Amino acid sequence: MGEYSIQELTSIFAMQGFAGLSLFSVLLLMALGLAIIFGQMGVINMAHGEFMAVGAYTTYLLSVISETYFPSFLQYYFLFAILASFVIAGILGYLTEFILIRHLYKRPLDTLLATWGLSLIMQQSFRSIFGAREVSPTLPDWLMGAYQPTESIYIPINGMFVLGLTLVVTVGVYILMYRSNWGLAVRATTQNRIMSGAVGINTKKIDRLTFALGCGIAGIAGAAFTTIASTGPTSGSLYIVDTFMVVVFGGAASLFGTIASAFTIAQAQSILEFFISGSMAKVLTLLTLVIILMMRPEGLFSNKVRK
Repeated sequence: MGEYSIQELTSIFAMQGFAGLSLFSVLLLMALGLAIIFGQMGVINMAHGEFMAVGAYTTYLLSVISETYFPSFLQYYFLFAILASFVIAGILGYLTEFILIRHLYKRPLDTLLATWGLSLIMQQSFRSIFGAREVSPTLPDWLMGAYQPTESIYIPINGMFVLGLTLVVTVGVYILMYRSNWGLAVRATTQNRIMSGAVGINTKKIDRLTFALGCGIAGIAGAAFTTIASTGPTSGSLYIVDTFMVVVFGGAASLFGTIASAFTIAQAQSILEFFISGSMAKVLTLLTLVIILMMRPEGLFSNKVRK
């Protein structure tokens, strides 16, 4: 770092820090969905990244349709794409739970193998429909450009938008899971399925909607992902390891832990990638997490339960 001046280092850390916030936003949206599925339901969903890709491809399709048939709608389609990504990924998640996952509860290894197979099927489907090449949607003009607080610091507008979207989704998940009757039913079903059924909770419906919600949030992550990178058939699988890392490191059923973990991992990777290679940055980050998890295997913020 000796070759940089103090002012240059300040600018580097500021811009890389905000780049880390963009990565944090996508990781957090992915991890929120996975935390609901894995943390609340105990299902190891290896196809979670492909549900993110569903959202990304949905955004791309709406971009192509708007650009080709409704050019005047191009400035507004992205907001509708976010909603469409949530709905389509959620519907696919609902069907996945009904057809596959409901037969595998309390069998985590089987869910891992089954959803891994599903991820391969979805990747091949993406190749057959969209081709093997990566694609990118045409973003609206209001998402382009950058905010320049100083002469040497540039903050991309699309990153600011994704950060705001992540904040809205996170608050929505908190209200839904911890301040609503439906969230109470989800947590009751997780803690004691038999007793929850005895008091009138439709546990099968709760399972299906919970899985659909987690997949729908992954779809929103896919829409956000299109603002910072192009989308290919394997784009989702590239994020699944980082997403599981976020959930496990933060504490599988802790919303605050998921947020803190996503922020820590994203910032560490973003800043390290500027000074060393991307692969080495990931290795150092992963090694640090492994050491911390050896000392605290329950994660940073584990939920307290009565024993």
